[in-house]
Amino acid sequence: MSIATTAHLNFRGDARPALEFYRSVFGGRLTTVTYGDFGMPAELPDASRIVFGEVSADNGFRIMAYDIPSQAGAEAGPAGTTRREHGMTLTREPFFLSVRGETVAEVGDLWKKLSDGAVVVEEFGPAQWAPAFGILTDRFGITWILDVAG
Repeated sequence: MSIATTAHLNFRGDARPALEFYRSVFGGRLTTVTYGDFGMPAELPDASRIVFGEVSADNGFRIMAYDIPSQAGAEAGPAGTTRREHGMTLTREPFFLSVRGETVAEVGDLWKKLSDGAVVVEEFGPAQWAPAFGILTDRFGITWILDVAG
């Protein structure tokens, strides 16, 4: 048996720009389907929002996302609640996304792109356990850990 795990991100109206941004960083194919594509009348506020979205790249990167329906009434959580103090990562977030590559140059390029508009938690650079490591919270409130295999 073979299985694959893919992060599925839940947004409140930002799924399309988030997926477009992640495609610009990691490459690959972008697939989006709106609530309207599934038959929601165009005059309803969620019709143009994403009900299924995915970025899938040949390099192994894959992420899925959708927009929580506005009727759900869910409040957005605080972005940027992760910080580093005294060598520890302190957070209230339930998950991080981790990207590991083989070279500093390869991962450094992803870091540079992903950090556009981000809050840097730990600057990308050498670490005791890896040739390079860094943490950031991107402009959509998702916290990423990038590192290079040791």
